[in-house]
Amino acid sequence: MVGNIDTLERGLSSDGSFSNCNGLEEKLDELRHLIGKTDGDPLRIVSVGAGAWGSVFAALLQDSYGQFREKVQIRIWRRPGKAVDRATAEHLFEVINSREDVLRRLIRRCAYLKYVEARLGDRTLFADEILKDGFCLNMIDTPLCPLKVVTNLPEAIWDADIVVNGLPSTETRGVFEEISNYWKERITAPIIISLSKGIEAALEPLPHIITPTQMINRASKHSPQLIDHPVFRLFGFTLLAFNDIEQYSWCLVPLLFVLYCTSIIGAGVPIENILYLGGPNIASEIYNKEYANARICGAEKWRKTLAKFLRQPHFIVWDNSDLVTHEVMGGLKNVYAIGAGMVAALTNESATSKSVYFAHCTSEMIFITHLLAEEPEKLAGPLLADTYVTLLKGRNAWYGQMLAKGELNRDMGDSISGKGMIQGVSAVGAFYELLSQSSLSVLHPDGNKPVAPVELCPILKILYKILITREKSSQAILEALRDETLNDPRDRIEIAQSHAFYRPSLLGQP
Repeated sequence: MVGNIDTLERGLSSDGSFSNCNGLEEKLDELRHLIGKTDGDPLRIVSVGAGAWGSVFAALLQDSYGQFREKVQIRIWRRPGKAVDRATAEHLFEVINSREDVLRRLIRRCAYLKYVEARLGDRTLFADEILKDGFCLNMIDTPLCPLKVVTNLPEAIWDADIVVNGLPSTETRGVFEEISNYWKERITAPIIISLSKGIEAALEPLPHIITPTQMINRASKHSPQLIDHPVFRLFGFTLLAFNDIEQYSWCLVPLLFVLYCTSIIGAGVPIENILYLGGPNIASEIYNKEYANARICGAEKWRKTLAKFLRQPHFIVWDNSDLVTHEVMGGLKNVYAIGAGMVAALTNESATSKSVYFAHCTSEMIFITHLLAEEPEKLAGPLLADTYVTLLKGRNAWYGQMLAKGELNRDMGDSISGKGMIQGVSAVGAFYELLSQSSLSVLHPDGNKPVAPVELCPILKILYKILITREKSSQAILEALRDETLNDPRDRIEIAQSHAFYRPSLLGQP
């Protein structure tokens, strides 16, 4: 109850009225109607994964719609047992005491003492515990509103109407395979909004990529054990109890209904129910109400109403049909952001060097998307802005800087304390493996000879040698940029746009 009061206070104006509720209830009602919710049955929204963006996304929804408790429930799932180390606990205590509003909120909730004890080393805090108070372990400096945290996955998702995928791409498949086990008896498929950025590469039977939305779609498919369905057993035993089955054929009607409904969800969450949301978004800045925009991409059936539902005065959400390009770009920008961080650190933030790098990496991104989509969305607007902000200020760019400065090394892994998963590293490996396949060969502009696509992506090649095989140091990124034989970035774009590059097989399509 206290958490709801805290949430309401964020929206109160000086005269006691709600300054931010104009139109919110109407947007909520519109989404409820589209999904088919009835009075007394709240819309259940669950964020799976509690990284920075997943936590902020849930907090934004809680701030906006938490006041309508009879119409919507907003929860977030994260794994239990993640301990907060002493240094983080000390820093968290400083953050709390620097924010009078947060300090008063914790005192009012009788939650302040545990942070004092943790600061003194007398108590161990856990990530799910502090998240309930509004502190995301990957974003300690930006307190959020209190959140309803669930650590039991079945409890969190079994009846969810909307599931927000806030997991890293490297964890998406495994978690959604587990989730599918709890959805076997559902008769309606949920809507899933994926925030995840990254890809996997598969080389059999043909080279192709697997995006997070595809991972979710495939992970949710299973062959349900219909014979074990409780309704199947009930009606099966009823039929067996009678010799004259025809006389009691009425029993087959509800049985067939169960079989039909179970087969729908057994076929997986329909791809039209899985959407992707991305844009130039730094999680902490969005929660602090810096102006931002994003696109939600997917089927028209859901995206327009969801865009309206998610839109806020400082967070403008548009809708777009091109899910493929936006999702692939979401993975590519993390790849090239690591290199951008290296260039920034190695050149002492040289604007000239960073702009040269930007020209080359964006041309490679355009080249790659033309292989994956027949008419890809142009690298402009929010797509370009998303790339720019990630190269400028994101965890992947930070990671590249730390590697170049020697403050981190590859042996420390891809999951960094206080930052979370650096998704660009696995994406470098995935894109390189995919684009190095000779079966995808394209004509090189010099010599007109067939080469693997990766041969026209020198930045991706050098990042692979730095991050994956480790045969090169970070300094090699500058050597690649200064190579006198490097083609004009425009040449790469013209090649992509003037040839029939599109390979539907790269997305697993015939």
